[in-house]
Amino acid sequence: MKNSKEKVLVLSPDGFTIDFMKAYYPSMEKAKEAFQKWKERYQTQGYYSSNFNRIPLDELEQHCTFLVLTK
Repeated sequence: MKNSKEKVLVLSPDGFTIDFMKAYYPSMEKAKEAFQKWKERYQTQGYYSSNFNRIPLDELEQHCTFLVLTK
């Protein structure tokens, strides 16, 4: 059996990676940490403005996609 290495891709509600400089994270834990840092960028305005609507920050994680890829 081959070792599988997990990679996690995090997509915003608009379908873009949350960090254009880093497409994947080595674990779900690291992906969630990156998501929290990304979410902090919207604290001042209090919501994330997607192409479709304004998303309250306490609901933002449910609108993002966390894709777990294995190799």
